[in-house]
Amino acid sequence: MSSIVGRLALALCVLSGAAAADKPERVIESILPSLAYSASCSSTVELQNLADRPVAVELEPHKSTGALVPLIGYAGTTLHLNSGEKTGYKLQIEEETTSAWVKVRERISSPQLSPAIAVGGKTECVADNHLRTTIREVAYPTRNPWFAGDVQDIRSDLISLINTSEQAAKASLCYSAGGLFSVPRETGPNPELAPICSTAFAVQIPPFGSRQFPVQREGSTYFSLKTEGNAIVLQMLRPVEPSVKLYMVDSTIKFGSEVAPEGPRK
Repeated sequence: MSSIVGRLALALCVLSGAAAADKPERVIESILPSLAYSASCSSTVELQNLADRPVAVELEPHKSTGALVPLIGYAGTTLHLNSGEKTGYKLQIEEETTSAWVKVRERISSPQLSPAIAVGGKTECVADNHLRTTIREVAYPTRNPWFAGDVQDIRSDLISLINTSEQAAKASLCYSAGGLFSVPRETGPNPELAPICSTAFAVQIPPFGSRQFPVQREGSTYFSLKTEGNAIVLQMLRPVEPSVKLYMVDSTIKFGSEVAPEGPRK
């Protein structure tokens, strides 16, 4: 009897080990947006391995058009970082842009392992013999994010939009001078007042493409942006100085996102 129990326990251990081995690897993806390159500006992607083991990382650098670009000094995009190693990478972009971006992909092979790569970045611009540096903050894509509100305190800001998926996305923009309207209903309460768009745009964003939109046009006081896409990143950018095309992330601005429907209650 004891031998049968022992064989059953061994079989269960083997099965549980096989089940753990069959679990698919986890993939952690981070987006580093709004990377600027020009004759006076350059951006750096910074990675640091916080684990006590070597880690492989994949970088996927894109132009604003969505096209892939290489890294300066590297033939490929798969990088290996030793324990504690910190490195920086630049994109090989010749034309002037403020909308390049990078997807950082960390593959975790074992369920027992935790993410190990800290991702950051910075943009440096030289103007009037002064070096100005702004930090680039990591963002994560959401489904159908949106923004709406008065622009009195953010008139010079830009909204950066990145479509991080392989499918095209849509963006609808509304600039309003303050007028409101409502369509009365025959039955039930009337809907809430909505802004009258003095200027409106509908924009299609290609796969992996990025765009930047000003929050004010021709004296408008209200701005809204609605998107349709499975994996979109929005960031609000605030200018550092009017004379320099350098923007910093305004982390005080919060964006809405599509709320997942609740599942059936038990």
